Amino acid sequence: MKTVVNAILIIIAFLLQSTLFSRFTIAGITPNLILIVVASIGFLSGRRNGLIAGFFAGMLFDVFFGFVYGLYACIFMYIGFTNGIFQKLLFPNDIKLPLGLIVVSDILYGHVCYIFMFLFKGDLGYVYYLLNIILPEVVYTVVISCVLFPLIQTIYRKISTFEEKETDTIG
Repeated sequence: MKTVVNAILIIIAFLLQSTLFSRFTIAGITPNLILIVVASIGFLSGRRNGLIAGFFAGMLFDVFFGFVYGLYACIFMYIGFTNGIFQKLLFPNDIKLPLGLIVVSDILYGHVCYIFMFLFKGDLGYVYYLLNIILPEVVYTVVISCVLFPLIQTIYRKISTFEEKETDTIG
């Protein structure tokens, strides 16, 4: 059941990021909904599911927007896996750890994208990229995370409750 929900969350985040949120840019920046969903899946269901969700979300992103196939899949796999490591440290109503890790994930995501898309091409405008792309995207992503992460967490709680009731009636 969680696998189906993860797939639906990834598809919805991808569609929202590529359609609706691309119209509501702030200084040309959109929030990274895929990153939020992959990180949330990692937090809430562990390293393995975070890694798998990251791979499929990244491949979806690669197919539609990637310049190098596999780059986003690799980035999101590491994000999902790394955030999954912190699953045991997540308290039910505490949003500070997930938001902090989403910030770190987005900063690392921005740096890896800069390295592979600009630095290797000889573009050395790191400070410009940091101040005008990475940091504004981090801020926008964190603001959206404040709403999206608790929503995903609520969905996961309802699934867990449903699965517990289902096993009680079967067993």
